[in-house]
Amino acid sequence: MSGISDFTVKAAEGQAVDMAAYEGRVLLIVNTASKCGFTPQYEGLEALHRRYADQGLTVLGFPCNQFGAQEPGDAAEIANFCSLTYDVSFPVMAKIDVNGDDAHPLFQWLKAQAPGVLGTKAIKWNFTKFLVDRDGKVVGRYAPTTKPEDLVKDIEGLL
Repeated sequence: MSGISDFTVKAAEGQAVDMAAYEGRVLLIVNTASKCGFTPQYEGLEALHRRYADQGLTVLGFPCNQFGAQEPGDAAEIANFCSLTYDVSFPVMAKIDVNGDDAHPLFQWLKAQAPGVLGTKAIKWNFTKFLVDRDGKVVGRYAPTTKPEDLVKDIEGLL
């Protein structure tokens, strides 16, 4: 795999989604969870999505249950939670693993493109964020503690 457009992911409903569909857009890719201390970041992610979607930003959520079992629900439960609690309108994909032998190839690639602190590749917790430019290049990796609103300058610089 050479670029983000080479990957296929699954939508929450189970159908394949070709990442090439997002070519030319700025992407904010986030591993999410419904029962995490950072879960209120859904509100900020949705605000970014609504504010910048028309200018070329797409937020993509990838639920993950690898950190404290904080995403135990199935796809329908996750979608219901996101919709009813945070009025999420950005795409929330099928639940995946982001670390380990079963890590989704997209996240293996993201981690290789943008290692964490001291070159670590593993994602440390829910709501790690990857910012991808219009050319499909990973330009930033942000810790779970980084609030979505703190990414505005970086996002605007890519739009």
